[in-house]
Amino acid sequence: MKSTRHPRYARHRFLAEVISYAVWLYFRFPLSLRMVMEMLAVCGILVSHETVRQWALKFGQSFANQIRRRAPIPGDKWHLDEVVISIAGRKRWLWMAVDQHGIVLDILVQSRRSATAASVCCASCSRSRA
Repeated sequence: MKSTRHPRYARHRFLAEVISYAVWLYFRFPLSLRMVMEMLAVCGILVSHETVRQWALKFGQSFANQIRRRAPIPGDKWHLDEVVISIAGRKRWLWMAVDQHGIVLDILVQSRRSATAASVCCASCSRSRA
């Protein structure tokens, strides 16, 4: 008996489940193409990072839309958090716009401490997401 294949995945060597898993990994977590390739290799599936990139280009938009749809809705109140960090031995300021539920709306790293610039940048980004 021949197994039926989804027409969207026709002419692909791998099963739809493998392609879906690889694309989901790439868009759901902050992974590189090579990390997804290595994670599939651990499962015994040998693909190149270029194959994963092509799958992400072809099938990725629908996965990204699903993930964005399931993301929590940001709240209407937000505040700005400031943290001093060191990058390559230099002092930087990390600003995060966080809503009342703890969801990070925007992140900004600056070489100078400018709360006004950070609040303008984060406010415009948080308004565009709501």
